[in-house]
Amino acid sequence: MTELQDLAALLRANTPLIVIETPDEPRVVELFRRVLVDVFRALYRWSITQGLSRLDMDREDPPEGPPDATSVLRAIQQAQQRGIYLLLDFMPYLGYAGTQRQLREIAQRRNCLEHTVVLVGSKIELPPGLDELAVRFELRLPDANALLKLVKDVAIEYAKENGGKRVTFDAEAVKTIVRNLVGLSMTDAARIARQLVFDDGVLDAGDIPRLAKLKFELLNRSGHLHFEYDTAKFADVAGAKRLKQWVEQRRELFVADPAMAAAATPTDYPLDPPKGILLLGVQGCGKSLVAKSIAGGFGVPLVRLDFGTLYDKYHGETEKNLREALASAEQLAPCVLWMDEIEKGLASGSADADGGVSRRVLGYLLTWMAERSSRVFLVATANQVQDLPAELLRKGRFDEIFFVDLPSADVRAQVFALHLARRKVDAAAMDLPALAAASEGFSGAEIEQAIVASLYAARAARRPLTQDDILAELHNTRPLSVLMAEQVQALQEWARGRTVPAD
Repeated sequence: MTELQDLAALLRANTPLIVIETPDEPRVVELFRRVLVDVFRALYRWSITQGLSRLDMDREDPPEGPPDATSVLRAIQQAQQRGIYLLLDFMPYLGYAGTQRQLREIAQRRNCLEHTVVLVGSKIELPPGLDELAVRFELRLPDANALLKLVKDVAIEYAKENGGKRVTFDAEAVKTIVRNLVGLSMTDAARIARQLVFDDGVLDAGDIPRLAKLKFELLNRSGHLHFEYDTAKFADVAGAKRLKQWVEQRRELFVADPAMAAAATPTDYPLDPPKGILLLGVQGCGKSLVAKSIAGGFGVPLVRLDFGTLYDKYHGETEKNLREALASAEQLAPCVLWMDEIEKGLASGSADADGGVSRRVLGYLLTWMAERSSRVFLVATANQVQDLPAELLRKGRFDEIFFVDLPSADVRAQVFALHLARRKVDAAAMDLPALAAASEGFSGAEIEQAIVASLYAARAARRPLTQDDILAELHNTRPLSVLMAEQVQALQEWARGRTVPAD
């Protein structure tokens, strides 16, 4: 059934109290105007500033009577014709016992006709006596066709305000923009579309990163997500060949239009979009960089969930924070959701110490991972595999579990080349295989720091960087694989045969 049919069914059933949580009041009014074609009732709108006025399909009368809440409820009780009453932002007045009682009697049809009262507001929490009488109606978000029409209307508006100057647009970019607006209300989508169009009168590929940022700022009201502005490209990641191939094979299906993704592939095998991966590995070997590069590989925004901001001392608030954060991520879809060092937020050993909060958080996360249909690709990274709950590791929670090990000699040479080039040092002047051999057991982060330290030494001596500077710094460094040899070897041994090597 359509949204209009669902609403008409509620009105035909003489539903006494309907609750609609939305900031998009004009859309609610328009929806009720349209439903009057099928359900013949008088339609009224009330607000504390404008009072009560009648607005049917082709009319809008001036306000009647005083605007206070008691007067409007009395007017509803005394009305001689059945009606639909849209009460905008009525929640504050339900704090009074008399107002609650009046509305309850209207909903119970005591000494009044079978009216339908509709409470409209951004957030509505009813008192117990009213909540049991109410039906919540959720507005459906606009589809791609409605959003495309919206973008076209904004372009027409731009032309009118700029002397007939037309908006320059790229057809493929517009398709991507519309796809990224899906999940927003019409009001929020219009706000972003206006910013993109009225900025320079152009809609092209350059607007897509800005759209992602604007959408994130709009939806991240909880503050538990962090937008990662600089997503790395696969070219910035040394090694990880197997992981790169895995992502590339799934990119087209992940970013495709949902309707097309549901269709059969050219080989006639219907496939579900990828859900996510778990990255295990030695510290400093580039798990965070790989997570960023996956977003770059898919060509979608990257948001990071900070478990530290989720936990709250009040009962139930932590789970609520997680629900809000995941809901915000779903509205940003398609995107990559990065949970860094997930073992610190879901450590199985803390279940008793925190009163069971971590177990409840884990339970909700596992349910979300299994049942979500949105295009949110989850990338979780972890260093201490022994701290991860067994439920999270079983096959099916993630599409794959990759292990990021200490880099091989070839990969270490690539790491040297990347970091030297990033600091404007001619890598061709260095013997990269010799540097790779001297850095046996080093992680990528340790190689980077060796280059940084050698650059400081060369600068202090007022001379260009030489290979001997880097070799000296490598010689003076004790990598983690030496300092924590037992732990690193235990992790490597555990991963062998249980995970897929990233490289």
